[in-house]
Amino acid sequence: MKTMSLSLVLLSAAPALGKDVLTPDTLWSLSRCGDPQLSPDGKTLSFEVSRPDFAENRSNTDLNLLDLASGRITKLTTHPKSDNNARFSPDGKRIGFVSTRDGAPQIYVIAIDGGEAQKITKVEAGVGNFSWCPDGKRIAYTSAVKIDKTVKDRWPDLTKVDAAIYDDLLFRHWDSWSDGTYSHLFVANADGSNAVDLMPGERFDTPLVPNGGPEEIAWSPDGKQLAYTAKKGSNQARSTDADIYVVTFGEDGKPTTTCVTEGMDGSDRYPLFSPDGRYLAFQSMQRPTFEADRVRLMLLERASGKLSELTTSFDHWVGDMVWAPDSKTLYFSAVVRGASQLHRIGLDAKVEALTSGIHNIDHVQVSRDSSTLYALKTSWLRPPEVVALPAAGGPPKVLTDVNGEAYSKLDLPSVEERWVKATDGKDLHCWVIKPPGFDPSKKYPLLTYCQGGPQSPVSQFFSARWNFHVMAARGYIVVAPNRRGLPGFGQAWNDAISLNWGGQAMQDYLAATDSLLTEKWIDRSRVGAIGASFGGYSVYWLMGHNESDRFRCMVAHCGLFNLESFYGGTEELWFPDFDLGGPYWESQELKDGYDRNSPHRFVQNWKTPLLVIHGEKDFRVPVTEGIQAFTAAKLRGCDARFLYFPDEGHWVSKPQNGVLWQRVFFEFLDGYLKPGT
Repeated sequence: MKTMSLSLVLLSAAPALGKDVLTPDTLWSLSRCGDPQLSPDGKTLSFEVSRPDFAENRSNTDLNLLDLASGRITKLTTHPKSDNNARFSPDGKRIGFVSTRDGAPQIYVIAIDGGEAQKITKVEAGVGNFSWCPDGKRIAYTSAVKIDKTVKDRWPDLTKVDAAIYDDLLFRHWDSWSDGTYSHLFVANADGSNAVDLMPGERFDTPLVPNGGPEEIAWSPDGKQLAYTAKKGSNQARSTDADIYVVTFGEDGKPTTTCVTEGMDGSDRYPLFSPDGRYLAFQSMQRPTFEADRVRLMLLERASGKLSELTTSFDHWVGDMVWAPDSKTLYFSAVVRGASQLHRIGLDAKVEALTSGIHNIDHVQVSRDSSTLYALKTSWLRPPEVVALPAAGGPPKVLTDVNGEAYSKLDLPSVEERWVKATDGKDLHCWVIKPPGFDPSKKYPLLTYCQGGPQSPVSQFFSARWNFHVMAARGYIVVAPNRRGLPGFGQAWNDAISLNWGGQAMQDYLAATDSLLTEKWIDRSRVGAIGASFGGYSVYWLMGHNESDRFRCMVAHCGLFNLESFYGGTEELWFPDFDLGGPYWESQELKDGYDRNSPHRFVQNWKTPLLVIHGEKDFRVPVTEGIQAFTAAKLRGCDARFLYFPDEGHWVSKPQNGVLWQRVFFEFLDGYLKPGT
């Protein structure tokens, strides 16, 4: 298949003789910046730096302060236990943060000029999602509250019993089983005293599990209201209906709670009061049960109750957002064409892109005069660093360089943007990553990367597993297509995958692969397909549809193999309800759709070598999916291997497990795709 065009190299580094390349071991030694927070006077930025501790098999996070005038960085904490969730006090003299330095996570307060941190909470279950009230006299945090009785609570005489009883679905979620506790929102005095549960007796969580955080809780500027996100419907497993709740504190301090998104049946999250208190902005998906609907930016005028969407003309997903100090403008990130760019929108609903280039920009903060924006910048070549951007637009200025020493020794890959024609004639965007010192006179093995989600963008992430930098440094060329079903190319492109998993999206992978196979520098006999989650599903699908033997080997991490067993084993049922149409037994049409799209129906065609990777604690895609695929491959006579992690879920988070993942991954690929093997 011919390509439409091949753009100029957009990200590259000139080869340097004698330099090293990024390896899996080096990857797991790199630090990552996170959670930038601007001080009230706009002079200081706090940020986290997380570093893997290989010996302890965990990561540790410390807090840092960046003086914006001088550029000087000082470490605020250096404790061997993690410190995070740093927030400046309203007067700017102190920083509160959450730390595990004394067991369960608690809130500590430290002066910005250093000294000893003082613990202000002593909550047995621990706390999280800390924030200051704007009056400085109160704080908010979340903590687990025991509501449901366990087996041992009901029958204390059965001291040796290890069992649980459940009466409803969503009894396990992502990587943990329900233990009768729920994450509730608390308000307390600034010294941690007189804590009040704002959700007494409720069997609901805030923030949302599993990936909600402090951004789902927000104070009004006068401190009289506190907004939070929760799912309080009765059908937790099959509904995405999250709502925004506002707690109002009366003159007597007593709280009353109101749902401000009543009647909105999609997912409503991330409340954010304007600095003048006039508006409440939040993000919203319109369609019920669809977790990948277009993310809209909504605006609620608090006095009148008028609700409107600001982004009606913006056909992309709104990401991290923040108000400008004048309450007339919001800044937000959004993935457009495979990269997350910073955007500005006024109350007139006019959207303006402020950045361009191959990077992800997110976690934005705005200077007091709105002239400068501070954010995190990430690319496939480097982990996140803190940058400054002119609000008028222009290239970012890097303010941190936490991996500078490591990168001074590295030769970097290059990244190209490529457009090809899909089999239905539409334009298909792809990323092509080439090894350091790429030589077009040589031949390279090719990896076709299959993205998960299904609706998750191939943007500029720096993954500890699917790291294109490491793959290219290993001598592979990687093609990463933004196939049907991915955001960043309009919602219609995103929606095209639902109910049709084995259709055009799979053809997009093949079109991207065939485009690269026309290049003289690709070894056509050494091509592999790799992916996780829906990407793992894609690998299993391609295993059964590898008619032209394009792929010499495959790697699937936490992939879906049998869609019927997946439906019965997964926990977030709203996902297959929308994307697969509902339970397979409800109609013959649905059953036919499952059969047409399920990889296990095509096992009779399997012959390609396969590496299966799966974690025991993966409840989104249960481990039995990987076991079934490995069993099928072995019974079909494929050269297959199963890498099993009993202590990991959908991700691989422990450093030593991560290094093992990379070593087994490349050992398998190299065995089939490197010359002489």
